[in-house]
Amino acid sequence: MNKIVNASILPQTLPNQPMHLAKLWFDDACLKKNQPNPNAMTLVTASEGNQPSARIVLCKSFIADPGYVVFFTNYRSRKGREIMHNPKVSLVFHWDQLGRQIRIEGKAILSSPEESDAYFKTRNLGSQLSAWGSDQSQPVESRKELIDQIKCRADELGLIIENSEVSLKDSGNSTTLPRPPHWGGIQIWASTIELWMDGEDRVHDRAAWTRELKPTDNNIFSTSKWLGTRLQP
Repeated sequence: MNKIVNASILPQTLPNQPMHLAKLWFDDACLKKNQPNPNAMTLVTASEGNQPSARIVLCKSFIADPGYVVFFTNYRSRKGREIMHNPKVSLVFHWDQLGRQIRIEGKAILSSPEESDAYFKTRNLGSQLSAWGSDQSQPVESRKELIDQIKCRADELGLIIENSEVSLKDSGNSTTLPRPPHWGGIQIWASTIELWMDGEDRVHDRAAWTRELKPTDNNIFSTSKWLGTRLQP
């Protein structure tokens, strides 16, 4: 496994399960922590008018088999609304110091309530409050108005904010908040994946794989086999 992770070029015979190799790269980047938030990825969505927009989100799960990644967000945010309109998305992981990049194109679906609930419980109380307190992507007149809104909702949820610390008024009942219904996970299932490795004199090593995704009755996808090909840099 170490030889695969530390290799400077892709295998001569391309693997038939590229998400497994991509997962090794992802785990290696998270382990080495050469940059803040090594799980950061650029997510691109498109509006109803086909205007693309990009932002950085954090990958919280990288599932090699059957092949999807997960991030969490407010479903009413711009990216959430655009995904509801058009589930076709793309994303990029880039680790400059490691000389590696992963590009994924695919389709986005909402995580199950159970998956979203489980992750929400791992967030600290302040982050849980933010999911309730911020109407993500909506206009706000000032920073003060936003803070006042969060404080008001904290009070409604039975929370106290003192010296930037968030706590429950009655800590004897619970240490967490329930998950807002408008907040949760989004799974991005890969239909195309490209692995890129930095090469000397810009002779980079690239390969891309594609497969078909077919929706199933239980709100996931069935998949075909990956077909891979090397690409010129």
